[in-house]
Amino acid sequence: MMAESSIVVRPEPRDSGSYSAASRLQAAGLAAAIAVFERAAAAVPLPAAPQPIVIADYGAANGLNSLLPIGAAIAVLRTRTRPEHSVLVAHTDRPDNDFTELFRTLESDPDTYLDKDRATFASAVGRSFYSQILPSNSVNLGWSSWAIHWLSRVPCSIDGHIQVDYCTDDSVRAAYAKQAAHDWHEFVAFRGRELCPGGRLVVMTMAIGEDGEFGYRPLLSALVDALDEVAAAGLLTDDEMSRMCIPTVGRRVGDFAAPFAPSGRFEGLDIEHLDVFDADDRFWNRYQIDKDARAFGQRWAEFARASVFPALLMALDNGAMDPRAPEFFDRLEAGVATRLAAAPEKMQIPLAHVVLHKRPKR
Repeated sequence: MMAESSIVVRPEPRDSGSYSAASRLQAAGLAAAIAVFERAAAAVPLPAAPQPIVIADYGAANGLNSLLPIGAAIAVLRTRTRPEHSVLVAHTDRPDNDFTELFRTLESDPDTYLDKDRATFASAVGRSFYSQILPSNSVNLGWSSWAIHWLSRVPCSIDGHIQVDYCTDDSVRAAYAKQAAHDWHEFVAFRGRELCPGGRLVVMTMAIGEDGEFGYRPLLSALVDALDEVAAAGLLTDDEMSRMCIPTVGRRVGDFAAPFAPSGRFEGLDIEHLDVFDADDRFWNRYQIDKDARAFGQRWAEFARASVFPALLMALDNGAMDPRAPEFFDRLEAGVATRLAAAPEKMQIPLAHVVLHKRPKR
C-alpha cells in the first residue's frame, strides 16, 4: 500500500527493517506482474547500440519492489541484444524519497540486478510522476508497482474513517474520485510523452473489482479502533485525529479506461492489457499452515506500519518530526497486531495489472 511512495514522507521511527520486510513481502507477491513485464520486455522495439535501452521505474521507494521485475526484464532483453548493449534504469520518485536507502538497496541487496549484468547502469530522478520526468520518446520499457494508488494531494478530510472507500459521505467520496481521475489522467499523459513508439509501461496498483470492494477490511477496522485507543490515552488531539487519513484509492476497470474514451487512444497510448483480480493474502496462507494467530497479527501490523502509518503521521502537528512519532508508531502497531490476532481473517486484496502501449508512428 505504499506511495507515489513518496506522496508522503516515510520516516522510520523504529528502524528501516520494518519497511524493508514489508516491501520484500510485497515483492514476493509480484510473480504474475513480473510475467506481464517479461512479455512487455519481449515485445518492445529496441534502439540500436550505442543508444542505451531505457527502463523507467515510476515510484521506486527504496527499490525492493523493483529489483526482481527489472532483473527479469533485463534477462529477457539480453535474449534480444548483445551483452555489451547498455541498459539504463531510471528509478524515479518524489524529492523527499529516501534515495540513500534506494542506492543502498541497488548496491548491496542480494536481488540487485546490477550484479547480474555489467552493461546495466542505475540512476535516480527526484520528481513526482504526476509530471514529466524523463525526455520525450526516451523510455523503452516502464514499470510501476504499489505507487499510483497514492493521490498527489489530499482533497479533504475523511469524517468517520481513515480510508475514503469506507466513508459514507458522498461529497467526500466524490472529491477523492475526482482527484483520482485527475491523477491517473496526468500519470498516463506524461508517460505517453516519455515512452518511445512501441514502448510499454506495466502498472501494478490497487483496484476495485466487480464486487465493489476496496479490500483490507479487517486491517482498516483494526487501524481505526487502535487509533481511537491511542487518542483516548491522550497521545493525539481531536484536531490531529480529524486530519488522519490514508490518501489511497482503488480504481475500477472503467476508471483505468476513462482517459482513453471514446477512441481507445490517449497521448499515443492504448491499453494493451487490463486485469483486475484478488491477490493472495500471503500472511493468511502462512497462518493456515502454522496456526500462529499472534504472528499473523504481527505481520499485518508490521506491513501497516511500513506502508500507511507514515501517512497518518503527517496529521500530527509537527508531522514526521513530531517527538511523539516513535510512541505513536509503537502503540498503533501493537494495537493493530492485538486486534488482528484476536480474530484472524483472510484479507481481500484487489489489484490491477495494466499494460499501456505506445503505438508506433505509421
